[in-house]
Amino acid sequence: MDVQETTAACRDAFAELASPTCIHDPYPFMRWLREHDPVHRAASGLFLLSRHADISWAFKATGDAFRGPGPGELARYFPRAARSLSLNLLASTLAMKDPPAHTRLRRLISRDFTMRQIDNLRPSIARIVAARLEGMAPALERGEAVDLHREFALTLPMLVFAELFGMPQDDIFGLAAGIGGILEGLSPHASDPQLAAADAGSARVKDYFSCLIQRKRTDPRHDIVSMLVGAHDDDADTLTDAELISMLWGMLLGGFATTAATIDHAVLAMLAYPQQRHWLQGDGVVKAFVEEVLRCDAPAMFSSIPRIAQRDIELGGVVIPKNADVRVLIASGNRDPDAFADPDRFDPARFYGTSPGMSTDGKIMLSFGHGIHFCLGAQLARVQLAESLPQIQARFPTLELAEQPTREPSAFLRTFRALPVRLHARGS
Repeated sequence: MDVQETTAACRDAFAELASPTCIHDPYPFMRWLREHDPVHRAASGLFLLSRHADISWAFKATGDAFRGPGPGELARYFPRAARSLSLNLLASTLAMKDPPAHTRLRRLISRDFTMRQIDNLRPSIARIVAARLEGMAPALERGEAVDLHREFALTLPMLVFAELFGMPQDDIFGLAAGIGGILEGLSPHASDPQLAAADAGSARVKDYFSCLIQRKRTDPRHDIVSMLVGAHDDDADTLTDAELISMLWGMLLGGFATTAATIDHAVLAMLAYPQQRHWLQGDGVVKAFVEEVLRCDAPAMFSSIPRIAQRDIELGGVVIPKNADVRVLIASGNRDPDAFADPDRFDPARFYGTSPGMSTDGKIMLSFGHGIHFCLGAQLARVQLAESLPQIQARFPTLELAEQPTREPSAFLRTFRALPVRLHARGS
């Protein structure tokens, strides 16, 4: 769709977001949606919200105006759920639960998956970052191009998850190979072959985590899975194996590809805005750079989780009927000029000295969600970025693009196939 020729009736924003034009640059179309069709009804009947105010309200209203689909409704919103392992795993994740089930599961997970636990991983993350960069150095110093996406952005979160879960590194590489296919199969418009491929990948992940849980129960170590299966003297309630498998599956899907995409976008921002590299010279300021990367290029374009309207809801003159499936266009909300002044400008100062995710104007960066379903892995992603970017800048100060990066043709994840980089040659 040529945005300049767009009429007032875009039939299906999801289909448009999957077009080659939007894969290359989705933001002109998102601007058109905000201005002309901010409460969009897609051909499938799904509603899509694109304004920051509507999205942040919808996040906060989950549990009140919106809910997740109940077990008896799953087939209505996921017609293929009866025969899909991936969709059933998705339906059992924390993100799909409402209080009081959500409250219980979040409490059980949060008592072990804490900020302190993640901060304790910082030395290991810093070590992994240094080792990956050292491995890239010989080829770069010979003047060769290196695919930073494959050699660093994809590999770092894999190795961090292996450390977090207490898994051998070879095992996490095997599981990670199927994550992209699972995510594509969970898209609202996935084909039957895509869903079948996702189910095959989910079966491998489920079987692996089932065995891992049993190993950690008999031989616990200092990792998050051992803690989650262990007994707690002050709390007799525990996660069932099915609940724990669903949680680990969701963490792997939600935190691997998205973190890799954000690392890629952060490196591209370093290269595109050299005047902003002073933000990478200390832990206190690198956080602002990280938040601005997450705002400018949200890795997940829209929410994959259905939010079901509990009543008729009017937004912007459009009535969303009771029981409608509502999704939010996160990347559009992050570029809304009513929330962020000059939103297409990369400016870390808008997040300097504030709480994580909060701009100096008091606006929320939406990439990790908001409200009761705020992303559990947000701090883990932030730590990986904060440990990576200063080391990349210090180790390779003359890094540049070797050629234009190649993006994956995904409407859901704004991620990459390749990001070739090299060192700037003297005299060139």
